[in-house]
Formats: sequence, structure tokens, C-alpha cells
Amino acid sequence: MYHTIIIVGNVGKDPEMRYTPSGQAVTSFSVATSRQYTSGNGEQVKETIWFRVSAWGKTAEVCNQYLKKGSKVLIEGRLTPDKATGGPRVYTRQDGSAGSSFEVTAATVRFLSSRGEVDSGPSSGGMEMAELPPEDDIPF
Repeated sequence: MYHTIIIVGNVGKDPEMRYTPSGQAVTSFSVATSRQYTSGNGEQVKETIWFRVSAWGKTAEVCNQYLKKGSKVLIEGRLTPDKATGGPRVYTRQDGSAGSSFEVTAATVRFLSSRGEVDSGPSSGGMEMAELPPEDDIPF
């Protein structure tokens, strides 16, 4: 059996990288996906779902270096269920309402924002798609 999930959204805050005791890099960051639709009674509804993403190894290092809060990103990976519930992580927001987030272990990360786009606003040239270079071609 096999499953995969593809997420396209915006990075919620700057990534955080750490190392396992064995020295392997792991970078964690959140991604928000949104959709907007009109309900049956004509009301505009905006729905946002948060995903907590973990990237490992060279992918983790590249994500930590190039992703910033607001970056557009495509993540392909697998869902990792909460050990306590077997589903998404459920929490209580500051206003008392229930919330949930989904854990994703990234297999592929594609940067959809150009380098200057996050800092200077959207570019007029459309959406640029930049894939991670092969491991041997990473410029550092």
C-alpha cells in the first residue's frame, strides 16, 4: 500500500532546522493552503488548512536556506498521523475554538516563489517554478 499528498500553499513562518543525534538535518515549517467559495446562501467562505512539514537530509538544508515566511511552495510527501489520535493533531486556539493541523513528511519540495518575490511582493512575470537541484549540483 502507498499514499501521497500534494500541497500548494504559503510558508507560515521561517523554517527551523535542527540535527538528529546521528547528525541528519531535519527542517520543520508550516504551510497554509486556502480556498475560497460561495456557499449555498451566497456568502463568501474562506477556508484555510495548516500543514506541518518536515524535510530531511539535503532537502532540509536547502529548505532552511531558501524558504522564508510567505514563500509559495509545493510539497509532495506522505501524511504522518498523530500517535495519540491516529489522525491530525487537534489543539485549542487562543480564542477557545478547536483547530487541527496535519503532519506531512516531505519527499519533494518545489519553490514556487522567485527569490525576490517574498521580500518585494508578487512579480509581474507570473509564477516561477524552481525545483531542488540534484544533490551533486547544489551550489554550496
